Amino acid sequence: MPPRGHANIAARPGLISAMAKAKTLYVCTACGTRSLKWQGQCTDCGAWNSLTESTALPQPRLVGASQVRRLADIEDSGERRIKTGISELDRVLGAGVVPGSVSLVGGDPGIGKSTLMLQALAQLAAQVPALYITGEESAAQVAARARRLGLDPDRLGLLAETRLEYITAEAETTQPQAMVVDSIQTVASSELPSAAGTVSQVRECAQRLVSLAKKQGTALFLIGHVTKDGTIAGPRLLEHMVDTVLYFESELGSRFRIVRAVKNRYGPVSEIGVFAMTEQGLKEVRNPSAMFLAGRDKTVPGSVVTVAREGSRSLLVEVQALVDESHAMNPRRVTVGLDQNRLAMLLAALHRHAGIAMYNQDVFVNVVGGLRIAETSADLPTILAACSSFRDKAIAAETVAFGEVGLSGELRPVSFGEERLKEAARHGFRRAIIPAANAPRRAIEGLQIVAASRLGEAIENTF
Repeated sequence: MPPRGHANIAARPGLISAMAKAKTLYVCTACGTRSLKWQGQCTDCGAWNSLTESTALPQPRLVGASQVRRLADIEDSGERRIKTGISELDRVLGAGVVPGSVSLVGGDPGIGKSTLMLQALAQLAAQVPALYITGEESAAQVAARARRLGLDPDRLGLLAETRLEYITAEAETTQPQAMVVDSIQTVASSELPSAAGTVSQVRECAQRLVSLAKKQGTALFLIGHVTKDGTIAGPRLLEHMVDTVLYFESELGSRFRIVRAVKNRYGPVSEIGVFAMTEQGLKEVRNPSAMFLAGRDKTVPGSVVTVAREGSRSLLVEVQALVDESHAMNPRRVTVGLDQNRLAMLLAALHRHAGIAMYNQDVFVNVVGGLRIAETSADLPTILAACSSFRDKAIAAETVAFGEVGLSGELRPVSFGEERLKEAARHGFRRAIIPAANAPRRAIEGLQIVAASRLGEAIENTF
C-alpha cells in the first residue's frame, strides 16, 4: 500500500518531473569541467583548488530537433552593424555592434565599465530600442549618473532587477535591440538554490541571456566583475559563451583607460580603444601616441621611443630602463608592460653578441603609459634603453627603434614595418633604427633609416 499523500503521483508524471531534485556537481572555475566529487586538482586543466560546488538543473525533455540544411540553401543575410557613436568603442568591437552579438566587458571596480556602457547605450537608444538593466545600483543612482554625463534619457529604458525570470520576461515583452546587464554576477535564477554570483548561477543566467539575445537579435552587453588576478569572476566557460570579450586596463592613479578586445568573432583581436576619464564621463583619445609621449624628458639616459602595433593602429610609446649595480647575490630583473622572461633572454643575447655584460646589474624596464606590449618589436628598444642607462648616455630625442632580436644576435623583421615608420615620421621623428629586412623600398620624407642586420651593428649606430 503506497504511503498516504502519494496515491496519485504515479498518474501524474509531470509532477514527478517537476519534483526532480537538482544534482550537485563540482565545476572548475578555470576551464568549466564538471566533476561528481570534489578533488584538489582539476583533471582537465591541472588547476589546483579550482573546483567549486554547483547545482545542475535536470535536463528538459527534447520537444523537437533542428533539421540538417545545406549551406548552399542558406541565404546570406549580410552583417549589419550599428554604430555606437563612440568611435574608439566601435574600433574595438570591429566597426560597430552586430545585432544578436553578446559582449562581455570586464575590468577593475570603478574603472569605468558602467559609465562607458551607459554612454554607448544612450547613443544606441537614438537608433534602436534599448534597455539598461542594473543590479548593482538603484534606478535613481543610474538616472543621476546619466544626467551628470549629459545623456538624453528620453528613449533609454531602465530596469532595476536581479531576478533572471523578470529580466527575460521584460526583454521578451519590450523586444530591445540593444541591452546591457550590469552585472552578470548580480543576476540569479529562482530555479537554482544557490546565491547570486556562484558558478552555477553565473553559468545558468549567462546561458539563458545569450540564448535570448540570439533568438531576438538583441545586441547584449554583460558587465562582469574581475578577480584579484585580473580575470573575469565565475567559470572560464563564461568567456566561451560570448562573441566578444573586452577588458579595461589602466595604471593606478591614471585617468587614461585602455579597452582591449581579447576575443572577437566579428572583428580583429587585440584591437584597443583609448579613453580619458573626465567629469563628463569617458572621452575618446583621438591621438594615443601623443598621450603616451606626453611629459617625456628627451635628454635623460635610459629612454627610447618605439612603435608598437595594437590591432590595426601603430602607437608610439616610450620604453624606459634603469640599470644599477646590484648588491644582492641574484641581480633583479623587473619589467612593467613587458615579459620578464624575455628581458633575461635579451640581456643574455646582449652579453654574448655585443660584449656588454650586465650580470652584476639590476635591470628595471617600464613601458610608460600603462600599455602592455606582447609583440617582439620591443626587443631592440629594450636593449637600447638598457645600454643607454648602463653607459649613462642619452639617445637622440628624435630617434625611434623597433625590431626583434634573435638568440644568435640577428635582427629579425616585424610586421607592418612601413606603417610604423610612417607613424613615427608623422609625429616628427627624424631617425629610425630598424632591422635591415624592414627597410622600406621608397624613402620616407623627413626620416633617416638606419638598417642593421646584427645587434652589435644597431648598438654601434645608435651611440
